Amino acid sequence: MSSSSQSSAASIGSVDAQRVEDALSLIAPKWTTWSAQTLAQQGSPMRVRDVATRLPFVSEQLVGKRLAQMHADGLVTRAADRHGAPYQLSAFGESLSRVHHALSGWSQANLSLGGQVAGAERVEDAVRRLHLRHSTAVIQVLDEGGPMRFVHIAEEAGLDNGFTRQRLNRLQVDGLVARTGPRHGDPYVLTDAGRALGPVYAAVEHWSDPVTTRNRSAPPTRVVAATRTHTGVPLGSDNVRTAAALRRSAAAPSALFSHAPQPQPRVPSAVTAQSTPSRGR
Repeated sequence: MSSSSQSSAASIGSVDAQRVEDALSLIAPKWTTWSAQTLAQQGSPMRVRDVATRLPFVSEQLVGKRLAQMHADGLVTRAADRHGAPYQLSAFGESLSRVHHALSGWSQANLSLGGQVAGAERVEDAVRRLHLRHSTAVIQVLDEGGPMRFVHIAEEAGLDNGFTRQRLNRLQVDGLVARTGPRHGDPYVLTDAGRALGPVYAAVEHWSDPVTTRNRSAPPTRVVAATRTHTGVPLGSDNVRTAAALRRSAAAPSALFSHAPQPQPRVPSAVTAQSTPSRGR
């Protein structure tokens, strides 16, 4: 493939924003990547308790809930529709490898998470920054026309002013967007991390199933100022306990990546500090 073809294939503006966000929403819930990688490393069906044993920092109840949702989303299958039946990755779930590669590579090249971070945690952190509704549209507008003032971004993205401001604030916290100056009205631009999202979006769109993802979401509508939406995976007061448990974990699965499975590094508390409640509002 020529360099021009590669550039076109990795263009931010060439992807279907709704399709990308629908696909990201399937892997956005906390522990989805960890669960998928555990199943991939095992390579055979696993019961909930067995997955939970491999993830000692997650309760068995939460693992069961997460696997049930992954089953509903088509990421895993089970031998029988009965309590206790084992799960394994579906073909759709197994094909997540390319997405995980893209997310992990983008994170390593563009984000400073501090210390050594487990591969699954790096992927989940990246998804938390990218999956919110209409974030992709805002990034596409800035990629095509930035620097741009706030009102022009809202107009081009077709979003309400209040929602656009909320989204831009979140994207700034996440390191994807920056303002060109401190004054009110100064234009916004994509950061280096934001401009590097083309290959990530392309991988997600290629992975997603256009029929199932579109059937799961309602037709896009203009967002009004009074809308109150849940804008991320809440981490809340469980942050400290989760980070501590992750530090105590000796290893974590990594079979969805092309390199041989290796023990994952410990996850510092600085990782969870990247996703404080203020990021979701």
